[in-house]
Amino acid sequence: MITIKSHREIELMRMAGKIVSDTFKEIAKYLKPGITTNEINEIADQYIRSQGAIPSFLNYEGYPKSVCVSVNDEVVHGIPGSRILRDGDIVSLDMGTIYKGYQGDSAKTFAVGQISPEAQKLIDVTRQCFYEGIKFAKPGYRLHDISYAIQKYAEDHGYSVVRELTGHGIGTEMHEDPSIPNYGKPGTGVRLQKGMTLAIEPMIVMGRRNIRVLDDDWTVVTEDGSLAAHYEHTIAITDTEPQILTL
Repeated sequence: MITIKSHREIELMRMAGKIVSDTFKEIAKYLKPGITTNEINEIADQYIRSQGAIPSFLNYEGYPKSVCVSVNDEVVHGIPGSRILRDGDIVSLDMGTIYKGYQGDSAKTFAVGQISPEAQKLIDVTRQCFYEGIKFAKPGYRLHDISYAIQKYAEDHGYSVVRELTGHGIGTEMHEDPSIPNYGKPGTGVRLQKGMTLAIEPMIVMGRRNIRVLDDDWTVVTEDGSLAAHYEHTIAITDTEPQILTL
């Protein structure tokens, strides 16, 4: 069931979302070759707690850390550990917070040092996929209008869309209805209405869209080893333009 949020609820989600956004800014100060993925996790965990929030990923369905750190061909759910980031890597960070019972969820892919033009283009296109999608995040459109816009922009640039993983509704729970695929047929899906809160998250890969899960039962990688990028914001549907709650 899709829940419609009140103005008060959306404002609490905006506060949760600002903490996520500020956590990215904090991590960016330290994100350079030589940092370990677990050091990123520790920065995120400490900052989120310092703001009076809780890292929503920690222990969620057994996930052992506070942020997902996915490097190069890792699409999502990379578990932080002793891995050292190197010049030329790209790293996708996905994290969420709970503030006064309400959730914010966001993801971004960062360059580590100097990256290739091809990697930078993938990051840029993945980010723009999100913005192409939310052009349709308004009352009167249907959910898969967003999905189709993401798919079309990615494929027009020669990339593939991961299909097994989706965006989602969000509120007091991290994952609520509806599921939001990054591909689809326009004019289908539920009709959007004011008060819906959605986490829209294109996961775009440079090669084929096929994925597999590593032996840790969490980390999702591209089957062909190609680079992957991830971009996500939590948004609220309004009477007019969507509001991004994780800026």
